[in-house]
Amino acid sequence: MSEQEKVVIGKLGASYGIRGWLKIFSYTDNPRSIFDYKPWFIKVCNEWKVFQVEDWKRHGQGWLCKLQGLDQRATAQTMTNTEITINAETLPVLLKDEFYWRELFGMEVITTQGYSFGKVTDIWETGSNDVLVITTNMKDVFGKKERLVPFLDGKVIKLIDRSAQRIEVDWDPRF
Repeated sequence: MSEQEKVVIGKLGASYGIRGWLKIFSYTDNPRSIFDYKPWFIKVCNEWKVFQVEDWKRHGQGWLCKLQGLDQRATAQTMTNTEITINAETLPVLLKDEFYWRELFGMEVITTQGYSFGKVTDIWETGSNDVLVITTNMKDVFGKKERLVPFLDGKVIKLIDRSAQRIEVDWDPRF
């Protein structure tokens, strides 16, 4: 199988029951939508294996799934804590002004006045608004190696340019 870009959408948890069911930790916005993505790729012994979801169901506050070919508890237990990935190309196409967070990683962040903050290295979900974590290799003239900039579209985030791999922000470099 060719090495295509993989996107992590969840993680397999502990086995459940004797027939190979596994608990699921979904990283998708709507946890149930993890089952809409097909096929799942799971790394087993450093090799990507394709898995089809045979069945799934709600269980308490979480989810359970039965993967095709995993019919015994002992086999399912070997899958605990492995990441569930999909090929990036299977993600839905977004509108021109919409972005997947993964697209923002590595983009250079500059102010509307042209001052470079560095590159996006992380994004924090805080509840009220998301925050871009921007880092640079060495301290800038303001003594900063890392900046936290709120992702407030239109207010702080002025432009995201995919082709230039750049985000323009209205943010004071002293912060």
